[in-house]
Amino acid sequence: MDVDTIWKNGEYLDWEDATTHVLTHALHYGSGVFEGVRCYDTEQGPAIFRWEEHLDRLFDSAKMYDMEIEYSREEITEATLELLDRQDLDSAYIRPLAYFGYDSLGVSPKDCPTDLVLAAWPWGAYLGEEALEEGVDVMVSSWRKHASSQVPTNVKTTGLYVNSMLAGEEARRNGYVEAIVLNKEGNVAEGPGENIFMVNDGEIYTTGPAQSILEGITRDTVIELAKERGYTVHDEAVISRGQLYTADELFFTGSAVEVTPIRSVDDTEIGSGTCGPVTEELQSAFFDLVERRTDAHDDWFTYL
Repeated sequence: MDVDTIWKNGEYLDWEDATTHVLTHALHYGSGVFEGVRCYDTEQGPAIFRWEEHLDRLFDSAKMYDMEIEYSREEITEATLELLDRQDLDSAYIRPLAYFGYDSLGVSPKDCPTDLVLAAWPWGAYLGEEALEEGVDVMVSSWRKHASSQVPTNVKTTGLYVNSMLAGEEARRNGYVEAIVLNKEGNVAEGPGENIFMVNDGEIYTTGPAQSILEGITRDTVIELAKERGYTVHDEAVISRGQLYTADELFFTGSAVEVTPIRSVDDTEIGSGTCGPVTEELQSAFFDLVERRTDAHDDWFTYL
């Protein structure tokens, strides 16, 4: 990675100097909140996609844990734009991270400061460039998604990604690219870091908050793009495990994964085993949008 700078608590630091104490609260208890955001190199110049919505979720996530972020949205935006500029990044993945820092090591973080970090680096297709064209082979994980009655599933918390890591690594150990996670009722929730969509008979289905998902910003984008193209979208769907195998098409969405087809689940071919026509149309629409080959939804972009 040709990057050398991290912003932390109001300072721009050399990459190797952006450190934290080993007794930091978040390191021991997973008490951090974060976002994953993409900046695209568009025909109108570098632009961060749906930055304001990501900031909304960052502050909402912090609120859930009584975490006070002392920097304003405007200060965070200015710092992020400068971070990209300092590193000459036209296309990047951006990681804002707020966490309880070092003071006391009790479970309660009441005496711990809130640290805020901004990082950005080049990052291509999350599951590989070939995945965007050919799709990925996935398995249904034996690990279940935690329920919203146990921990909040509508916020993006560092500690909760242990669940995602277990599911994803189980899949990779078994020769798959990614996992699908079921909820406690045994219905489909999402991927370890992605939302999931199903296409049947020309209609689109995706699981909603009641299924213990994190409502992704790319999920919302694809729903909007699909509706604009005349598709019926069921965005509060209950999808059983069995429905995965008989779907016409399946695909993942997420800021990292963007729009990635699923070609098989548990070695069962989905549709024709390639990127289906609806997935391909929405994937094309998504990349036309984020690379600004269309002037639609210009308010979703923050330009450098």
